[in-house]
Amino acid sequence: MSTPSEATPAETVVALLAREIEDGAVIATGVASPLAILAIAVARATHAPRLTYLACVGSLDPALPTLLPSSEDLGYLLGRTAEITIADLFDHARRGRVDTVFFGAAEVDARGRTNMTAAGSLERPRVKFPGVAGAATLRQWVRRPVLLVPRQSRRNLVPEVQVATTQDPRRPVRLISDLGVFELGAEGARLHARHAWATAADISERTGFSFSVAAPLPVTPPPDERTLEAIRTIDSHCFRDQLVGA
Repeated sequence: MSTPSEATPAETVVALLAREIEDGAVIATGVASPLAILAIAVARATHAPRLTYLACVGSLDPALPTLLPSSEDLGYLLGRTAEITIADLFDHARRGRVDTVFFGAAEVDARGRTNMTAAGSLERPRVKFPGVAGAATLRQWVRRPVLLVPRQSRRNLVPEVQVATTQDPRRPVRLISDLGVFELGAEGARLHARHAWATAADISERTGFSFSVAAPLPVTPPPDERTLEAIRTIDSHCFRDQLVGA
């Protein structure tokens, strides 16, 4: 029998993401969101059985028996209760009907701005990133956006993003990384919790912006047995461990 003390860093991060999902909430994912999909499946199997999931492949509440390598795998159509379009998803979000979306980024700064567009400038990019898709507007419409950086470093937590792909100066945003949990916003960055394997000094060394630290600084609790079992059952191929650093 697995015990919470045996949880890996990836399992701890997935459990933390799952805790961001409330029972009865409406959750949506975009492309390249395997950790978010795993967290949704785990939340549904544990504390949030009544959540509603809008998957980017165009399915409403797919079955999610196992984590697939691609977020756009048509396997995420299996067990769906209905089909939806991207336009449907944005319409629901614009009307305030989507509670949580996990957003990734190539760069994030202390104000919570993200860059998914380019290194350099829009006019003369040195490197092109995957692109914004609909995140620029979606982030502002979602009730509870969460930023996810599964391999934190000074290259992705930066003093100032090179191109501001998304931003929402009206409210702070939570950022979950493989080292800890930050709150970012107009007042700057604050470290709210650290994971068990990272000290505040470790986190500072791998952060490109200045931040204040909660005192005392909480330690992220490990997953309970039920959550750990759900993670290992749904992601039996351990894709999670390839996606989370630490």
